[in-house]
Amino acid sequence: MSPSVLEAPGAQTRVEIHPLPGSFAAEVVGLDLSRPLADDDFRRIHRAHLDHHVLVFRDQRITPEQQVAFSRRFGELQIHVLHQFHLKGHPEILIVSNIVENGQPVGLGDAGHFWHSDLSYKEVPSLGSMLLAQELPEEGGDTLFADQHAAWIALPPALKQRVRGLRAEHSYLARYEELRERSPWRPKLSDEQVAQVVPVVQPVVRTHPETARLGLFVSEHFTTRIVGLPDDESRTLLAELFAYGTRPELQYRHHWQPHDMVFWDNRSVTHLAAGCPEHMRRRLHRTTIEGDRPY
Repeated sequence: MSPSVLEAPGAQTRVEIHPLPGSFAAEVVGLDLSRPLADDDFRRIHRAHLDHHVLVFRDQRITPEQQVAFSRRFGELQIHVLHQFHLKGHPEILIVSNIVENGQPVGLGDAGHFWHSDLSYKEVPSLGSMLLAQELPEEGGDTLFADQHAAWIALPPALKQRVRGLRAEHSYLARYEELRERSPWRPKLSDEQVAQVVPVVQPVVRTHPETARLGLFVSEHFTTRIVGLPDDESRTLLAELFAYGTRPELQYRHHWQPHDMVFWDNRSVTHLAAGCPEHMRRRLHRTTIEGDRPY
């Protein structure tokens, strides 16, 4: 596939979208998000996001205000329940970081420990997330993405027939205490925070609201059970779906470069943080865009 070209008004370079070899993702080259983006260019980036599910914007030396403004071009922003890790003055930005200062974590250091789709545990989950690199480790720190449309296509016919029409519960609290025991980054939730993340029920197979493509919508982090099935049958079926949905051939592995911003579609992919050595600093800023009720 040849790269598509965006002509940014007044720009000195041509903006190109390059499909990344061997993956579904694409790289956006030559675009400076600190400058105003023409409506036509935005529409073409939006189309590329739908086509590729994961877009990589290189060398984005932008402010929090600029990240928020670009994110808002796609919709309303969602505020993460962990207010402890909001960027000061910018509650729309969640700090994802393993850095500890004065004995206190500055961000959510174990974000992405399990495969998941961001905010699938909300009644109206997210359209997508933008993650902007601020400080990267010298090794590790990769993020993996798995194409859930391709996962659906690859399911055996009998399994497709079995799961289509089923619904599953999603809960933010499903593995929260397990993660608290493993790391220093998970604060005890207040009653008010718990009230913000009551479990919800979502379709196991979701129709993408913009492309009408079908995809799996379950994850090992937040999906707790299949509604209406006995517990043992539910666990077995979910384990089978998790395995199908995260096979290596469905994945794109992002190796972060300084000032990368990655924008992924939470309706199309799940993702996982590969982790990095504890002594190496890692900090990124995440915005999350509100989507639609799954159907």
